Amino acid sequence: MVVGLARPAGAQAPAAPAREGPVVVSSGQGLVKRAPDRAWVTVTAESRARAPREAQKQNAEIMGAVLQKLRGLGLDGDAIQTRGYDLQPEYDYVDGRQRLRGYLARNSVEVRVDDIGRVGEVLDVAVGSGATSVGGVRFDLKDRGGAEREALRLAVEDARARAEAAASGAGMKVERVVRIEEHRSGGGGPPRPMMMAMRDGAAEAAPPPIEPGELDIRAQVTLTAAIR
Repeated sequence: MVVGLARPAGAQAPAAPAREGPVVVSSGQGLVKRAPDRAWVTVTAESRARAPREAQKQNAEIMGAVLQKLRGLGLDGDAIQTRGYDLQPEYDYVDGRQRLRGYLARNSVEVRVDDIGRVGEVLDVAVGSGATSVGGVRFDLKDRGGAEREALRLAVEDARARAEAAASGAGMKVERVVRIEEHRSGGGGPPRPMMMAMRDGAAEAAPPPIEPGELDIRAQVTLTAAIR
């Protein structure tokens, strides 16, 4: 926290410089905790074959069955989006020489779940219908913007209270706020990988329990206030 006199910048000071009043600069933080109400799940299907077309064909059949089952859960039409598809050769190395083993086809989709209570069901259906892996579960808020604005409001209140405390300690009072700067940390919270489930033997298992906990939405500001 800095208390000082603000003066106009210039290459050369005038003989009788006009000075503004003293200012106090303070920082503030705001924290909002919310239970997530939205989740994303990454579902992947992999297939291997000696020929590339066969690998593609097998992969299309597997992912087609997975998508059919997922759509049968009544998810919104835009809730399933392809995130990646690739076909690549795989090799073995024998006596220092590279030998083609076959081809790997991989297709990944991301599923948006707007009911947190159904995340375990989505995971279970994906694995049971043929997905070779599911994971990368991440949680968020449908109204993240509202939570961010609330955190920002709290951060400004905190900075204002700190500025008033500093001014009071100097026997002065905050007259007006002249500047507020928000410090952004690069967007929303990072994905939270929760689990990885393999297809083998998983179809008979119960839906996995999912405990999303709470999300921390933070804001930080710097406030400059005139004091007298």
